Amino acid sequence: MTLKPIDIGKTLAGVTPLRGRGAHSTEAELDAAFATLADFRDGGIFIGSFEGDSGWEIHRGGDEIVHILKGATTLTIITDEGPQPIEMTAGTLIVVPQGCWHRFNATEQVTVMTATPQPTEHSFVDDPRVTENT
Repeated sequence: MTLKPIDIGKTLAGVTPLRGRGAHSTEAELDAAFATLADFRDGGIFIGSFEGDSGWEIHRGGDEIVHILKGATTLTIITDEGPQPIEMTAGTLIVVPQGCWHRFNATEQVTVMTATPQPTEHSFVDDPRVTENT
């Protein structure tokens, strides 16, 4: 077993913040804006910087941990009660429950670190639950 500390600042210096993130964002743009810090359980620990709308995503294999390092975002999580918008700023952390659709909307640049199980499904429809059940 090799133990190796990870320099988050150095890793962040190698990413290109994605401006205007949305359904039109390319894989190349997303790859440049995010980096994998480490493998973790059935997924990884990721870091990224962006502004815009991430679209909906869901992780059916486990909870996701989201930590805001810089900036602010609205993280909307769809629960049994419906969409729940949560304002998050630098230093806040939340656990997104397994199987809940969620998305980020950042009007200015935000830097996030996540522990994300894989696979991840994505959707840019208004309500991903509707297409899920049809």
